[in-house]
Amino acid sequence: MVLGATALRGGSAPRLQAAVAVSPPKHALAPDGPPIPTLMAGGPNGLELDVPIAQARVTAIVYHGVGDASVIALVPSGHQKNAGLVTKLGNLLTGTSTGAGPAYYVDSAGGGASTGSVDVGAVAGTRVYSPVDGTVVGIRPYVLDGSPHGSVLQIQPTSTPADIVTLTNIRTASQIAVGDQVIAARSRLGTVIDLSRVITQELAKYTSDAGNHVHLEVGPAPAASLLL
Repeated sequence: MVLGATALRGGSAPRLQAAVAVSPPKHALAPDGPPIPTLMAGGPNGLELDVPIAQARVTAIVYHGVGDASVIALVPSGHQKNAGLVTKLGNLLTGTSTGAGPAYYVDSAGGGASTGSVDVGAVAGTRVYSPVDGTVVGIRPYVLDGSPHGSVLQIQPTSTPADIVTLTNIRTASQIAVGDQVIAARSRLGTVIDLSRVITQELAKYTSDAGNHVHLEVGPAPAASLLL
């Protein structure tokens, strides 16, 4: 893991802005716990998403489309491991993806913007922490084929209240409730749920396991969407 200088952010723990290598799966799982505060992706108006899982537990970070025009395309922080020559040249010219942040992939699966969502892989049972400072505004069952599988959890970021950050593939911790204030990389939201027997998980193409992960996407808050 490569560590570097930190930058302070109001209301949050210091965040690392240097490259953080994704650790390969091991027979003995790395210790679980809060991640090192590290920028994973950004969005319009200063939205910032931190890595929500302890870095040593992350199996892969994969961006992909979701076929929903309302989602907000994310701007990954880090370096794209499967970037083509054209993308690499573009990054050199624009100064983007210079290595600050975690390694990631961009998958062509799904419609819409290729960075419309991000999957952060980890074995089932791994703790998931809030990717933003904000307020929990929604918790409901995540339903697949008519059966509930964990929760859909929604957070309204403090820095960009016109947005909603949605997480799925998560079993919500018992102490989390609507109205709770959460802090990026500090507040535990729940654990990664095992969906390996329910759906084929695209993330498995990039890992050596079943591809379990927490899924994140960002969209406009309901009240804000009326103004767009």
